[in-house]
Amino acid sequence: MDFQELATDRLALVHIETHHAASFFEIMSRDEVTKYYGMSSITDIGEAESIIESFRQTFESGRGIRWGIVIKETGAFIGTVGLNNLNLKGKKAEIGFELHPSHWNKGYVSEAVKEVLAYCFGELGLFRMGAVTFPENDASIALLQKLGFVDSLHFVGQKN
Repeated sequence: MDFQELATDRLALVHIETHHAASFFEIMSRDEVTKYYGMSSITDIGEAESIIESFRQTFESGRGIRWGIVIKETGAFIGTVGLNNLNLKGKKAEIGFELHPSHWNKGYVSEAVKEVLAYCFGELGLFRMGAVTFPENDASIALLQKLGFVDSLHFVGQKN
């Protein structure tokens, strides 16, 4: 499968490359971003480069796709959106995203996720899309619900 860049009115969803490492570091070094990401904040640009390399390897293995979110007007790299646990044969995946806090509450993630979902259900032929969130991540849960996701499962210890 070839990497397909996507676009919305305001955003370009691009292949994440090493030259994005500094911007990606600025996002992933912030505790307010990573507290719901399942990892500690990164502490140096080398970690950002390693994560970007893992995105490439995951894509090449067919297990996922990760796009960089870039504002068309300014060229600013502000976050990522992508598929985890991609299973083309089973026609399913999980979506994930993160955004620099200075760009929260501007509709960018919603716009990016809508475009990725259209690509997944159209071009990739997926039938099922999931998302895993921390139960206290109210903003992501609200966004996913707004986009049609339903709350289907809580594990022991999770809030309702």
